[in-house]
Amino acid sequence: MRRRGVSAGSLDTLVDPADLPAEPSQPVVAPPPPVRLQTEFTFHLPRGYVDEDGTVHREGSMRLATARDELAPLVDLRVKQNPAYLSIVLLSLVVTRLGTITQVRAEVIERLFASDLAFLQDLYRRINAEGHTLAEVTCPDCESVFEVDLAGGRPGES
Repeated sequence: MRRRGVSAGSLDTLVDPADLPAEPSQPVVAPPPPVRLQTEFTFHLPRGYVDEDGTVHREGSMRLATARDELAPLVDLRVKQNPAYLSIVLLSLVVTRLGTITQVRAEVIERLFASDLAFLQDLYRRINAEGHTLAEVTCPDCESVFEVDLAGGRPGES
């Protein structure tokens, strides 16, 4: 295919694209990979949820809360009657799995041991306010400082 070219000497000279100089080679720089935000965190409950059959559920996952998650409990009648129920409703919205239970309802959160409820409340605060589940701790013996993941691991592991 031939195109008409424009030059100072002749306005109607036909130019073959093959005769055009090649563009200077520039290094091709790949765009940076998109930043991935961790939105789901796995956890291991200290005691575990015991269902009706006596099965203990300890492994689970919690997702980041949205603005809707924070607002929804405020119109819940249970929360209006008892403001302390707010954390129960809120956790039931953000806990996505507890063992084999994939529909975590407020009734499940209600039946957790107090230590597990406190664990989930702290985990919620950490991932939504601080963005991670790590905590800096100091060894009482050697006084070295290191990080531990509060969400995971079996007792005695770090």
